Amino acid sequence: MGMVTAVSRSAEHTFSKPTQDAVLLIAGIGVEGDAHRGELVKHRSRVRRDPTQPNLRQVHLIHSELLDELNAAGFRVSAGQLGENITTRGVDLLGLPTGTLLRLGAEAVVEVTGLRNPCAQIDDFQRGMLAAVLDRDEDGNLVRKAGIMSVVLVGGVVRPGDEIRVELPAGPRTALRPV
Repeated sequence: MGMVTAVSRSAEHTFSKPTQDAVLLIAGIGVEGDAHRGELVKHRSRVRRDPTQPNLRQVHLIHSELLDELNAAGFRVSAGQLGENITTRGVDLLGLPTGTLLRLGAEAVVEVTGLRNPCAQIDDFQRGMLAAVLDRDEDGNLVRKAGIMSVVLVGGVVRPGDEIRVELPAGPRTALRPV
């Protein structure tokens, strides 16, 4: 069983998001008060391509184990600084299949939609960090480690210390791809 270690939001389109005591997830919308909330895509590069796309990136989650790894490699990064809304511990986020449900705290439920595709803004934050959040598996395939994206199915308040319960989808499972 996992745990929420931090929650973050920013009303502006900033790379990093300040941590909060709590965030409110709104079904079908995302994090109340966050620039990326909404039924339709909000990430500026995606809006330029097609503003009518559904927003599959309402809530961004990163595992604090990645932050530990980056700090051990000499970077200085803490919760919210890579733009995530929810920082977790004890859940293999990158190993979850598409459609996994994450129950966050007493009420909130998000559905995992895919991987975050890290971009050059990570290097603008700290030089060399983009390479550090990318890897290769044993077959040479690119591994994106910068977290996962989700949509809100059931709203609710999420706080640091809240439990995370994982519900895997029934039937065949599909590996996460960038969304």
